[in-house]
Amino acid sequence: MSDESWALGGAASSDQLSPADFAKIAALVTQQSGIKLPAGKRSMLEGRVRKRARAAGFRSIADYCAHLFRSNGIAAELVHLIDAATTNKTDFFREPLHFQQLEMRMLPELLQRRRAQSQLRTKPMFKVWSAACSNGAEAYTIAMVLADAAMARRDFEWTVLGTDISRQILLDARQAVYPSEMIEPVPPAKQSRYVMHGRAGGLPRVRIVPELRRCVRFAPLNLMDKAYAVDSDFDVIFLRNVLIYFEKHDQQAVVTRLTHHLRPGGFLLLGHAESVVGSELGLRQVAPATFQVP
Repeated sequence: MSDESWALGGAASSDQLSPADFAKIAALVTQQSGIKLPAGKRSMLEGRVRKRARAAGFRSIADYCAHLFRSNGIAAELVHLIDAATTNKTDFFREPLHFQQLEMRMLPELLQRRRAQSQLRTKPMFKVWSAACSNGAEAYTIAMVLADAAMARRDFEWTVLGTDISRQILLDARQAVYPSEMIEPVPPAKQSRYVMHGRAGGLPRVRIVPELRRCVRFAPLNLMDKAYAVDSDFDVIFLRNVLIYFEKHDQQAVVTRLTHHLRPGGFLLLGHAESVVGSELGLRQVAPATFQVP
């Protein structure tokens, strides 16, 4: 092998994520966020870590990992590593049956329960939490459903909280700007009321209207935390297609903590592949992947 080819080979290998560094990053991400990174995710993570290394001013992945593990750089970079490991797959009106249930069953039932328990002098506040909101598509879908219901009923106020561990994705959620094809699942009537059309970078884009954005709040939250600094009186919590990335004992701990933030009779919605977690914890299943607390 020539000196030149050896040098090129060395440079290339230094910009790859070694098995040892992948194992360290995977263990760190799992410990801090609960997200599992099996060996099959190494190629995906390598590309994202390379991008982060460049943004942070390092010449290679090897230099970046040396900074992380030998120069005490983890504290400053942890949030970026978690961002790199997060899938953030989401869509508007994903699993549409859940949103039909929100409008047709959960909202009427919980408002009726509230009226039966107290003499309300003001409109009750109906609160929904999207507990792994990604880029905000789920939170804004919930908002569209509640806004339509509030206009029709005129007997309640509403608010939506979206939380996620990725601070970068929360910036995207607050901006509420999406590729135009993302809104295809949104019913036409809701598109006309809640979506603005424009262009950015020469490409068609859409943005959620400010009237809806004002009613949706976003905040960072790590589901692995032992306690959640959010309200304890939510009517409905969405946590769908997230627990599949967690170990079983972490799945159960997260669901248990979430139920402490629901009103009596409140609903928890999980992904269809995650329903067994709710059943194992004794929650009452009232519909596919939908559970109600006592």
